[in-house]
Amino acid sequence: MSELNKQGFSTKAVHAGVVPDPTTGAIMTPIYATSTYVQASPGKHKGFEYSRTGNPTRRALEQSLAALESGKFGFALSSGCTGVDLCMHLLQQGDHVISVDDVYGGTARLFRTVWAHHGLEFDFVDLANQALGDFIKPNTKMVWIESPTNPMLKIIDIRKVVETAAKHQARPLVVVDNTFATPYFQQPLSLGADIVLHSTTKYLNGHSDVVGGALVTNDDKLAARLAHLHNSQGGVQGPFDSWLVLRGIKTLALRMAQHEKSALEIAKRLEAHAQVESVIYPGLSSHPQHEVAKKQMTGFGGMITFFIRGNLDNSRRFLEQLRLFGLAESLGGVESLAEHPAIMTHASVPAEVRKKLGISDTLVRLSVGIENLEDLWLDLDGALKASA
Repeated sequence: MSELNKQGFSTKAVHAGVVPDPTTGAIMTPIYATSTYVQASPGKHKGFEYSRTGNPTRRALEQSLAALESGKFGFALSSGCTGVDLCMHLLQQGDHVISVDDVYGGTARLFRTVWAHHGLEFDFVDLANQALGDFIKPNTKMVWIESPTNPMLKIIDIRKVVETAAKHQARPLVVVDNTFATPYFQQPLSLGADIVLHSTTKYLNGHSDVVGGALVTNDDKLAARLAHLHNSQGGVQGPFDSWLVLRGIKTLALRMAQHEKSALEIAKRLEAHAQVESVIYPGLSSHPQHEVAKKQMTGFGGMITFFIRGNLDNSRRFLEQLRLFGLAESLGGVESLAEHPAIMTHASVPAEVRKKLGISDTLVRLSVGIENLEDLWLDLDGALKASA
């Protein structure tokens, strides 16, 4: 792994975890579609005994994921939410979790409606504007970050959060959901985080044909606990989906560069559009945490949030008029998507919480794909004019 970490990101994306098949010389990792493995003698096997515990295709993906995040241990999961759930299993009844307030709807739902009923305590804090230290309690065992957040694209100073957590005697674990930034633009373990989470459904796979998740860590003891939980819980990524994500990762560097290039230009054009009230994009100087983003990221990603002028009817008309941007949940694919967080991805968040966060009826979230920039702009501009 140390040799891999000396290589450039695009080289790791293509080669990490992947070795030619020893039997055939196939350059791509085969799909090992097997549930079990023959043993030469009881307990004597070739490193694999049962595919919930380990699978060669999944292992290749896990090694790739770890290398991309400059980590030592990777875990490929059945979904991003499985990763969230696995992290909660590290805790005990009565433990306290501080979560960024603007968090993915599925994560918020899992915290509020599942784990809160099993004895975990949660506080949702605006960590972009409030001091973490003011909310840490003696029983605080984890700090949960997204950066950029979903859907308001707040940028959290990861190193500052880690430093604050380290000042407390019972240092809470710092977990960073790095789905929006990807390791191409941001590597939280290098900033001191304990665990990085991904929904590999999104940018890492990049083709909207897989549901998956991942956890990466550098900590040996933490990795051993996660491995035990991963095997016991059973929410593993299957071999075919592992192969698809592994294939998608090979073009991650190229795709992310194009996502960001187009998103930055579209954000600038939206900011000047008569039918747009305001735009949130970390690469704009108008973003409240633009300087933090420049400090801890090497790029600003492909996600844009903006407020359309008018009301819910204007939002609906805009979204219904789009042709290249698909009206769909999820993000991070090669194709562009648009969605309405208040009705779609964050509908499970209580209405009063959405209001506090600013997730209003006029809020639209864009996932900018890799299509021709001018074609995308014509689609957006036409739909905006039709929405007025």
